[in-house]
Amino acid sequence: MVLIGGTSHTGKSTVARIVAQRLGFDCRSTDLLARHPGRPWRTPEWVPPPHVAEHYATLDVDELIRSVLDHYARLWPRIEELITDHASGDGPGLVLEGSALWPARVAGLTVPRARAVWLTADDTALRERMRASARYDELADQERHLVDKFLARTERYQELMAQAVDRHGLVRIDTGGRSATEVAVLVLAVADTRVT
Repeated sequence: MVLIGGTSHTGKSTVARIVAQRLGFDCRSTDLLARHPGRPWRTPEWVPPPHVAEHYATLDVDELIRSVLDHYARLWPRIEELITDHASGDGPGLVLEGSALWPARVAGLTVPRARAVWLTADDTALRERMRASARYDELADQERHLVDKFLARTERYQELMAQAVDRHGLVRIDTGGRSATEVAVLVLAVADTRVT
């Protein structure tokens, strides 16, 4: 089992798909278990409901962080059950990715042959990726404000997450300047060299 954590726009989903394909594992996202107010901009797959815009427009960064961390705490029992059930099954391995994989909780897992890594990116890379995804230059000022709030939450989340990863002696990989395939190779190396 390979767990890939990290904040938004670090490439978790893409890297997880590559890793799963190379290992012949199933690939899942914690986002599919329950959705916290997601990205506050329109994509081909996502039209944010009004409450999402209100969430980012009315809460400050500290409140946004508390909200998402509380959501992940409530979601953890379902994540832990998924991991435990998959580890005890006879099916293929699992690559599970998502921001909800909080380092302190993952560090407490006692599942055999589970390896975890967190992806990070510097603030400039996060800003560029997020603004490109949102088509920031095409947005009205009010919509840009929502993207900026999401970005501020993302940067703060990554800061707290990286501190927790380091505190627990876990592994993180900087995705800056690397392709998804290059990052996947690094994740596979971590998984392979640490299997017991």
